[in-house]
Amino acid sequence: MTTRTAPRVAVIGAGIVGASCAYHLASRGAEVTVIEREEGVAMGSTGRSAAGFRTQFATPHNVRLSLLALDWYRANDSGYTPHGYLFLVPPEQWDERLDQVAMQREQGASVDVLDVEEARRIVDFDPEGIAGATFGPEDGFVDPDRSTQLLMQHAREEGTVFHRLETVVGAEPRGEGWRLTTTEGTVDVDVVVNAAGAWAQQVAGYAGLEVPVEPFRNDVFVTAPRSRARPLPLTIDVPSGVYFRSEGDRLLIGHHDHDAPTGFLEGVNWDHLDPIVEALSDRYPWFADEELDAKASWWGYYEVTPDYSPVLGRDPAAPTWVNACGFSGHGVMHAPGCGRLIAEEVLDGRAHTLDIAPFRIERFRGRDLTVETAVI
Repeated sequence: MTTRTAPRVAVIGAGIVGASCAYHLASRGAEVTVIEREEGVAMGSTGRSAAGFRTQFATPHNVRLSLLALDWYRANDSGYTPHGYLFLVPPEQWDERLDQVAMQREQGASVDVLDVEEARRIVDFDPEGIAGATFGPEDGFVDPDRSTQLLMQHAREEGTVFHRLETVVGAEPRGEGWRLTTTEGTVDVDVVVNAAGAWAQQVAGYAGLEVPVEPFRNDVFVTAPRSRARPLPLTIDVPSGVYFRSEGDRLLIGHHDHDAPTGFLEGVNWDHLDPIVEALSDRYPWFADEELDAKASWWGYYEVTPDYSPVLGRDPAAPTWVNACGFSGHGVMHAPGCGRLIAEEVLDGRAHTLDIAPFRIERFRGRDLTVETAVI
C-alpha cells in the first residue's frame, strides 16, 4: 500500500455493507468512491431482506459481530425494534442449545431460556416435539433501507463520491493499488473493498482472485392484513426451519432450504410455499385463518459461503484487495460492525476492535471449518 496520507479506496457495492464500509472509511479520512450498478443504494439484496437482527448465533465470532452492530443500530435512526427472536427447540437439540446460550451470554448477549408454557405465552403453538425455547429480548428488526440511506448520507458528508449506474467490468494491479474498469471509464485507487454481495465472486474474478461466495435465492412470503395485529417476534420452528415475524399488520414468512440449488435464479419459487404453509399449520393451528398475499411476496439473494460466515479482510494474494462479503443472509445484521472493522483493516493495517481471524479467507485452506449452524 502507498504511504498516501489519505488513501484512495473504492468500495464496490452500495448495499448496507458497502455503505457502512464507505462511512467508516471516510469518517477516518480515506478518499472513498462507491461504485454501484443500480441507480441508488440498497437496491439489491439489502432492499429485499427480511430485516431481522439477532445475537443468537451458534459461533462466538458471529455473536460478537452482532453485538458490535447493535451498538450502531441503537444509537441511530435505524428503525431498530426489539420484538425479539423466539427459537422453538426439539428435545434432541436442547442440550446443544443450552450450551449455545451459555456461550452467547459469555459474549455479552441477552438470551432467556423458556419452558414450553412460558414460550406459549409469547406465541401460541402446538408443543408436540418441542422441549423448550430461547428468546433474545434485544433481537428484533431494523429498517434496512433507512439504515443504508443514513450510512451513505453520512459517508457523503465525509466526502464520499457515489458513482451510480456504473458497473465494474475489470480490475488490474496498478503499482501497489488497482485500476478498475467500469462501464463509464476507469478509476485508480490504492485499495479495493469488495462489498458486491452475491456478485462478489464475479468481482473478485476480474482481479484474478477467488472468494467462495455463491448466490442463493431466498423467498419471503407475506400474509394479507390480519385482524389480530399484536406484534409477534421472529419465531423459528427449529425442527422445520420455518420462520415468521410481524410486519405491521401482516406476517413475513420464510425458510432457508439448504438443499436448494445455488446460482442467479430469479422470481419467487412458489413450489417452496406449500411445505412452508404445511409446517406453519402443523405448529401454529391459528395459521389456518391466515391468507397469503402473492403480490406482496418477494425474493432476493443470500451471498453464501461454505461455513455460512462472512469473508472479511485482506486477500493474502493481493493485500490491497479487501473482502467484505459472504454474509450468508446476515449482512443487514452485521453491516454496521463490519464497516468499522474494514476501516481498521485498511487504515490501521489490521482490524482490532474484534479479532477477524475466524472471518479471514485463509480459513478455507484448513481441513475443518467451524460452520455457523444458526442460519434461517
